[in-house]
Amino acid sequence: MLKTIKLTIVEIVLLIFTGILVTVGVVIANIDVAWYENVYAVEDGFVENWTVVPLLVAAVYAFYLFVKIGRYKTWHFKAILLFIAFFSIFVAGEEISWGQRLFNIESSEFFKENNAQGETNLHNMVVGGKKVNKIVFSQLITVAIGAYLLVFPILYDKKTGFRRWVDRFGIPIAQRYQIVACLLLFLSILLIPTGKNAEVLEAGITTLFLLIFLFPRNWYVYRCIVSEGE
Repeated sequence: MLKTIKLTIVEIVLLIFTGILVTVGVVIANIDVAWYENVYAVEDGFVENWTVVPLLVAAVYAFYLFVKIGRYKTWHFKAILLFIAFFSIFVAGEEISWGQRLFNIESSEFFKENNAQGETNLHNMVVGGKKVNKIVFSQLITVAIGAYLLVFPILYDKKTGFRRWVDRFGIPIAQRYQIVACLLLFLSILLIPTGKNAEVLEAGITTLFLLIFLFPRNWYVYRCIVSEGE
C-alpha cells in the first residue's frame, strides 16, 4: 500500500504555486505565444524576477543553519552550507545581471563585445562562438540535476556508505514527491512551444530546489547533533 504523505503548509504552498506558475505558462503559450513571450515570460517580468526569491531564501536559510548548527558539524558539512548559500546568491545575481537593469547601470565595453545580450553577467558570455549559458548553465547543470534527483536517492537507499557520506556532508536528498514534481516540471516545459520556456523552467526549478532544501528526506542532519569525527 502507498504511504500517506503528510506535508506542511509551506510545502503545499510551494507545490501549488509552482503548479499554477507552470500550468498558466503552458496554457497561455499554447493560446497566444506572443502574449506569453511579451507579457508572461517577458524579461524583468514577474516570472523571471520570481526566480531570485527562492534562491535568496535558500541562501539566507543556509547561512542560518551555518550559524545555528555549524559548531556541531564537520567542516565538510559547513562547506556544503556555504556552497549552497554562495551558489544561490551567484545564480540570483546572474539572473538579474547583478542589478544592472534595476539600477540602470550601463555595461562596460568588455561585456558589450563579449556578452550575447550586452549585459553584465557570465551566463550570456560568448566564448569561441558558443554561449557559456548553453554549455555550462544548460548542459552541465542538466546532467548534474539529473544525477542529483535520480541517482543520489537510489544510492542513498541502497548504499549505507553513500548514505553516511551524504549525511556527513549535509547534502539534502530529495523526497519522492519532490522528485516527481521536478520530473513533471521538466515534462511540462516541453509543452511550451517557444524558446522562452526556460523562464518558466528556471522559476519552477528554483522553487522546487528551495522545497528540497527546506524539507529534505534526511532532514535530521540539520538538527543540532554532533557529527562523527568532531
